[in-house]
Amino acid sequence: QVQVVESGGGLVQAGGSLRLSCAASGRTFSSYTMGWFRQSPGKEREFVAAVSRSGESKFYADSVKGRFTISRDNAGKMTYLQMNSLKPEDTAVYYCAAARNLGTTPGYYDYWGQGTQVTVSS
Repeated sequence: QVQVVESGGGLVQAGGSLRLSCAASGRTFSSYTMGWFRQSPGKEREFVAAVSRSGESKFYADSVKGRFTISRDNAGKMTYLQMNSLKPEDTAVYYCAAARNLGTTPGYYDYWGQGTQVTVSS
């Protein structure tokens, strides 16, 4: 089992950058695929990015490809989402999640954080 806690959200102007962090607890962090999802009011939770257990394989939603970078530090039990060239449509609550198997839909993920708000002003 793993618990995750996100941090790093905030208010930023369009074109700016933010780095989200996800701290995990538990002894088997490196056994989990880690993902980031986001949800804005009235919309379903959507996939943003995922990273494999080793960190070698990374996957991105088309909407963030080239702007966002996911990474992980297994020794420190951390997962990061570097977000550059932010747009107003990136505004959402961002969630970190852990899964036994790599996937890009919420159903793959067993453990979720409470979310962190990202607001991008125009």
